[in-house]
Amino acid sequence: MAAERTQQSILVVDDVPETLEILRRNLSAEGYRLLTAPGVAEALALLDSTPVDLVITDLKMPKVSGLDLIRHVRENRRDTEVMMITGYATVEGAVEAVKTGADEYLPKPFTDAELSAAVRRALDKLRLRRRAGQGGSGLRLQSRHGIMGQSEVMNKVLATVAKAAGTNATVLITGESGTGKELVARAVHYSGPRASAPFVPVNCGGIPEGLLESELFGHVKGAFTGATDSRAGFFQTAEDGTVFLDEISETSLSMQVKLLRVLQDKEVCMVGSNRTRKVDVRVLAATNKDLLALVKKGIFREDLYYRLNVITITLPPLRERGDDILLLVRAFAEKYAREMGRPVPRFADNALRVLRNYYWPGNVRELENVVQRLVVMSDANLIEVPDLPSLMRFSALTETGLRRTLAEVEAEHIRNVLAAVAGNKTRAAEILDIDRKTLREKLKLLKPEAAPEPSSPAASGPMRRGR
Repeated sequence: MAAERTQQSILVVDDVPETLEILRRNLSAEGYRLLTAPGVAEALALLDSTPVDLVITDLKMPKVSGLDLIRHVRENRRDTEVMMITGYATVEGAVEAVKTGADEYLPKPFTDAELSAAVRRALDKLRLRRRAGQGGSGLRLQSRHGIMGQSEVMNKVLATVAKAAGTNATVLITGESGTGKELVARAVHYSGPRASAPFVPVNCGGIPEGLLESELFGHVKGAFTGATDSRAGFFQTAEDGTVFLDEISETSLSMQVKLLRVLQDKEVCMVGSNRTRKVDVRVLAATNKDLLALVKKGIFREDLYYRLNVITITLPPLRERGDDILLLVRAFAEKYAREMGRPVPRFADNALRVLRNYYWPGNVRELENVVQRLVVMSDANLIEVPDLPSLMRFSALTETGLRRTLAEVEAEHIRNVLAAVAGNKTRAAEILDIDRKTLREKLKLLKPEAAPEPSSPAASGPMRRGR
């Protein structure tokens, strides 16, 4: 996090030198690059020559107000966030600042912690917008073998794909439904020496047990009722190429024995025939289940498991892929907008935050379906939280702590009250409507590091109300 902050620049604008120095010192200590300006004119000169991620401006300044600066930034620098600080903390002032374009509104006096939190929120909004490709310097998503993502976990997956592609080893691909296991299998095939030969995907769970053997290995004429001609199976069709056995865990024990023979001897026997024939086929398999657990339960053969599990590629669920979610949102929005001949919609910061924090039980497949629906159903060019599916709108509430226990909520409230009264336990007890003894008992239950310190005089002293 500290390394990331050194790349983020903040411009502080205030006509009070003491305030500029306090903000410069506090934020520099957190690793940000700080620029300061005593007025709007000086700030505009700096903005013309220097890239800035966040502008923090006072409201009341001589000649030109902070609102004018906010308006200028919003009209001319779409890739910069704005935060307003002021001693005139009124509802009307806050509304006006937000309407003008301020992303955060912080009334004086404020503590170091409040300042730090507000800055993080503003920069998080900028990061979300950049990751979604909506800012001037946003990262663009590159698709590699159809696999989209730039997160560390996906880069590791792609590195393993590259190594597996250069071998003829059997590969077992694991991961939840919707994570893109077939895409990975295709990437292994088309990155290797068999790329010019067939890639044959087989959904083992989608073919009835009585037909699976015939589909895989073929059958001779008269092998069963309706077999009026001999027909090759998937393994013969994939000669010199790759067979991808999806949902391998759904095969029966008897079918697992036949698959084991193919892997061991590189030969198949057509249904109704007594003769085997050699095949040169690479086998890739995939499952969304824990095969080793199935082995322990006796419903998957241990010898087949180890034959399949030469190289393992484990796909992470979407919820563990971080900002890949935002990149995928942008990619799918562009895809479906292009198909419909419509402009690519923008996503409001709050909507991006909900999408980023949603659990995504259906993974990438679910995300693609949601974005397609939004592009199709939205009448406006800006997608906001009310446009999202109702389940996701509920998930937005969890950011405010709906899933926390009552004890956690109470502990946080006690800390906040103590921080507000500079650690004065008598005053805190009065506000909490409990006696000092009860407060002491509750404080004993808090983690030692959570005990609040008095608010920093450096942060609150010069930032008195009235400016």
